[in-house]
Amino acid sequence: MNIYLPIAEMSESVLMLLGMGAAVGFISGLFGVGGGFLITPLLMFTGVPAPVAVGTSAAQLVASSVSGAIAQYKRNNVDVKLGMVLLGGGLLGTVIGVEIVRILRQMGQFDVFIALCYVLFLGVIGTLMLIESVRTILKSREGGSGSSRKPGEHSWVHGLPLKMRFHRSKLYISSIPPFMIGAFVGFLAAIMGVGGGFVMVPAMIYLLRVPTNVVVGTSLFQTVFVAAAATVLHAAAISSVDIVLAAILMLGGVVGAQFGASAGSQLKGEQLRFLLAGIVLLVCLRLGWDLVVVPDDLFSLSRYVVAP
Repeated sequence: MNIYLPIAEMSESVLMLLGMGAAVGFISGLFGVGGGFLITPLLMFTGVPAPVAVGTSAAQLVASSVSGAIAQYKRNNVDVKLGMVLLGGGLLGTVIGVEIVRILRQMGQFDVFIALCYVLFLGVIGTLMLIESVRTILKSREGGSGSSRKPGEHSWVHGLPLKMRFHRSKLYISSIPPFMIGAFVGFLAAIMGVGGGFVMVPAMIYLLRVPTNVVVGTSLFQTVFVAAAATVLHAAAISSVDIVLAAILMLGGVVGAQFGASAGSQLKGEQLRFLLAGIVLLVCLRLGWDLVVVPDDLFSLSRYVVAP
C-alpha cells in the first residue's frame, strides 16, 4: 500500500515507512539517543529530497522529545535556568542553520553538503565512541574503572566571565560555554535534522560538569524548543516539512521504542555504546560510498544536432 507524500512529491510504501520508523524507534529506545542522526540518512536513501528529510526529521524529533522532557521535569531533573541559556544559543544557531539551508538549496548544493556533513560528523563521533567503548570493555575485564573523570576537577571553562549561578545543577560558571554549546546543537538541528544529544550530553557532563541526573532532562528540555523552532523555520522558509511522512514515522517510532527499551535493559552501557558506534559508522560508510560511486543514470549537457 503506497501513500503520496505531498511535500516530498513522491509515493512510498506505508509499511516500509512504518518499518523505518519502528527501526529508528527501536534504536532510540535501545541506546537512549534521538534517532535524527539515522532517520535523515535513511530517508535520503529511499529517495526523499535532502531538505525534506532534514525538515521532517526535526518535526519528528519534537514529538519524540516532549514525553521524555515532561517525565524528566516531573522527576525534578531539569535545570530550567541552564536550559534557557542553552535554548538562547540554540535558537540563534537554528536561525543561522536554516538560512544556510535556504542558500545552499537555491544553489543546488544542499544534497552534497548534507552528505558531507553526515560523513564527517558520524565518522568522528562513531570512531570516538568505538575507541571509548573498547577501552571501557578492556578495563572492565581487567578489573579497573572505565571512568577517568575526577570529581570536583576544574577546567578553563570555570575561568571565563559572565558567570551565572545554576542552583539545580549546583554550578557557578560562565554562561558563555552553555550558550555556545546550545548554538552548535541548534545549528546541527537545522542543518542535519538531529537533536544533538550525542554532542550536548557529553559536553554538559565533561565540559560543564553538570550532574548526570540533570543532564538528560535539561538536554531534552532544550531539544523540544530548538526542534520546534527548526520545524517552523523549515516550513516557513523553504516548505520542507512533510507532516504526512512525519506522522507515519512517529507512529512506527513509538512502537519500536518500547521494544528497544526492553532490549536495552539486557546489555551493559559499554556494550550499548559499542553497538551504537558500529551502527553510526555503517551509516557513515554508506553515505560516503554514495558520494564516490558512479550513479546508475548519467546526465550530461550537450548540443543536439538535428538532421535536416
